[in-house]
Amino acid sequence: MTPHTLAPDARDRLYAACANAISEAGPGRESLFLARLALLLFEQLGDEAQGHRALADALEALPVPSLSASESQGD
Repeated sequence: MTPHTLAPDARDRLYAACANAISEAGPGRESLFLARLALLLFEQLGDEAQGHRALADALEALPVPSLSASESQGD
């Protein structure tokens, strides 16, 4: 495991905490929350090139919402 790789259980806990924080921010502020979170994490990373790679990786692996997800949100 490299120094920047999370253990699977830590990754799961952080994923859940992030999902909860996004919900707490609410639909009207979730984009602002995510942009602020990303900026704070980029500052912790301290490497602009790695930040750009992370953005590209996140877009590349971004799943298409399923029909069940949009139905559960009332769309």
